[in-house]
Amino acid sequence: MENEEENEVNDFLGWAAKLGITDFPPNLNNPSVNSCCLGHSLCVSHFPDAGGRGLAAVRDLTKGELILRVPEEALFTTQSVVLKDHTFSVALQQYQSLSSTQILTIALLNEISKGKSSLWFPYLKHLPRSYDILASFNQFETQSLQVDDAMWAAEKAIGKAKSEWKEAISLMNDLKIKNKLQSLRAWLWASGTISSRTLHIPWDEAGCLCPVGDLFNYSAPGEELGECDDLRAQGKASCDMSTSSGHVKDEPVGEHCDNSVRLTDGGYEKDIGSYCFYAKKSYRKGEQVLLSYGTYTNLELLEHYGFILNRNPNDKAFIPLEPEMYNCCSWPQNSLFIHQNGKPSFALLSTVRLWATPPNQRKSIGHLASSGSQISKENELLTMEWIAKKCHFILKNYGTTIKEDNLLLGTIDDMCVSKLNTEFEKMPSMIKCEIQGFLDVVGVPVGEIGGNVDLYRRSKNSVDRWKLAVEWRVRYKKILVDCISYCIGRIDEVSS
Repeated sequence: MENEEENEVNDFLGWAAKLGITDFPPNLNNPSVNSCCLGHSLCVSHFPDAGGRGLAAVRDLTKGELILRVPEEALFTTQSVVLKDHTFSVALQQYQSLSSTQILTIALLNEISKGKSSLWFPYLKHLPRSYDILASFNQFETQSLQVDDAMWAAEKAIGKAKSEWKEAISLMNDLKIKNKLQSLRAWLWASGTISSRTLHIPWDEAGCLCPVGDLFNYSAPGEELGECDDLRAQGKASCDMSTSSGHVKDEPVGEHCDNSVRLTDGGYEKDIGSYCFYAKKSYRKGEQVLLSYGTYTNLELLEHYGFILNRNPNDKAFIPLEPEMYNCCSWPQNSLFIHQNGKPSFALLSTVRLWATPPNQRKSIGHLASSGSQISKENELLTMEWIAKKCHFILKNYGTTIKEDNLLLGTIDDMCVSKLNTEFEKMPSMIKCEIQGFLDVVGVPVGEIGGNVDLYRRSKNSVDRWKLAVEWRVRYKKILVDCISYCIGRIDEVSS
């Protein structure tokens, strides 16, 4: 099986080489240009604990070095399909109301429908069979997220996918796409491919599918982005500075950095007509070479790409504020959050400090809050107490604790290889309830789940999505727990 898979990968890389895809720099000739597009800088490898299949360095790579070029002719775009498929081009003219993303999704399904006759078949057959993006979540998996904002995001993504599918059915009929590929399930797969694998191009909002280039796994922007983004990536959005008033001052370093800082490691370069990828840092031979798609929270990664990071420096948690808090501050609502390390954002601290000030004093000392300064000892204590209590209240109202969630994650890992019926009754009631809910969805009694390999194979996608939902909520809750610790630390510091 491994040899067969290796042969298929080699065939794919040979096909890519014929399209001009190469990891050789322009000033060097590739001696194996007709057999493999990789070998000078990269190779396909497997990283079981870091994204699965990806690209590894075959030699030491230097930060900023060009490591892969994909010519425009090799990119799967709406434009490339229209130029090569007259039937698709003619049919498309009757559907001007469809979005660019819908059109690219239909183009993908149309090529899949062609089977081996598609020019893109060597690439298409290597695409994943499923995706765990939010649009693919069922009701149980959505509820497993627990957090209102996350559940709303999932419901919105699901509704949007269904609506776009219904709008696309007529064109798919006209193109005579196979019936099974016109189903909602097929649409979710294709739209998941577009959402999670496309790269930005300047001439089409839908982006492009990039053979070989989409094998790079993701790394959140970090130290290599420079001091400004490094602080943001480490969650240090503000630093303590001594002011002339003697009060602590928070600086919004990293929260409002210059957007011109490069957050991605690849892009289409018009002068050479290719999509070019560069090493985001220096790599040693054998290391996995990663790509930064940009700064995303874990919820955004789950929505668009179908995975989350264990340590995501760009993650954040939003907490509901008192209605009057929004009225007494000018900060945009998306800046009022808690960082991944538990520290409230500059804007959130400023807002709560101002709100904790008597209304008749806000105008005269509002500039202190806006500049990040501590207003007074009493005000700082009120601010930290309010944020800590709010986080505690939110955590208390979730159905499970972090400890219970971690127990559930262990159970999910074990449930398909060991009997549950002997341990099930000993579990906390909320955990039993959630496990029973999953078993009801897949239609299996508790006593039959353990060791049932066929069941696991049938329900693997649902198990994976359920696990992702639980992992996401654990990380979200941890931000709130860390925020409580931060606030308690500040209270002790101010009180001493």
